[in-house]
Amino acid sequence: MNKKNLAVIYAILAAALYAVNIPLSKLLLSHAGATMMAAFLYLGAGIGLTLYGAVEMGARRGKKPEPLTRKELPYTVAMVVLDIIAPILLMLGIAKTNSANASLLNNFEIVATSVIAFALFKEAISKRLLAAILMVTAASAILSFEGAGAFTFNTGSLLVLGACLCWGFENNCTKMISNKNSTEIVIIKGWFSGLGSLTVALLTGETVPEPKWILAILLLGFIAYGLSIKLYIMAQKYLGAAKTSAFYSIAPFLGAAFGMILLRERPGGQFYLALAIMLFSTAVMIKDTVIREKLQEDQT
Repeated sequence: MNKKNLAVIYAILAAALYAVNIPLSKLLLSHAGATMMAAFLYLGAGIGLTLYGAVEMGARRGKKPEPLTRKELPYTVAMVVLDIIAPILLMLGIAKTNSANASLLNNFEIVATSVIAFALFKEAISKRLLAAILMVTAASAILSFEGAGAFTFNTGSLLVLGACLCWGFENNCTKMISNKNSTEIVIIKGWFSGLGSLTVALLTGETVPEPKWILAILLLGFIAYGLSIKLYIMAQKYLGAAKTSAFYSIAPFLGAAFGMILLRERPGGQFYLALAIMLFSTAVMIKDTVIREKLQEDQT
């Protein structure tokens, strides 16, 4: 099998591994508090990638990746703080809404990332991307709206959207240090964000889960956050950013499907309306990303 075909498998696996996060987290939330869940998910990624990094360093030959320096400290600290807040909001949201809704709402992270990049870092937004952003925003509102009886919104959905907003800021911070050692970045995310969430959980009086549930959450964290991110990075090496993100964009839809299969969820009509809009908007975003990458290649 050639390297590009293998990279496609890596990208799809990365999406599938992340997609199991929300439905399995919903199951595990019956055995752990939301903040404890967030803490051990990230610690699982940190522990797993620390072990992977040790093996990687031992096997590596030639030039080593560039480590983080004091210059990147503000972005690194912001990344860690946002990675403490975001998963806590996500776990609280998952506890209050069905996992299919929560999975699909993860598409809003793309909107948040793009808008923040435009507002703070002056990155251009094409007409296609703007149209896709508006469609995802509309679909997110549909998923969050509780009904026509009163203008109220589902609290769980709003918490998930809050998590996506935090990850939008976090993605832009991570982008500023993305030329550094990727394994080191994931290890820092895992350990410091995990320990930060654990501190919050203990200070707020959350009960520490039984050891068997801690191990289960750590394993899920390693798979859904640590291993998924590493596979994504491996895919990018041979596919490029646009093609990798195109394959990875199936993650929210896989998550919704897993939620319906594993938890036997049966979403209402507004879910399927939002799903149709999300599918179309994702296709538009993929096309926009691929076109922009092609233009960049032509200019170099």
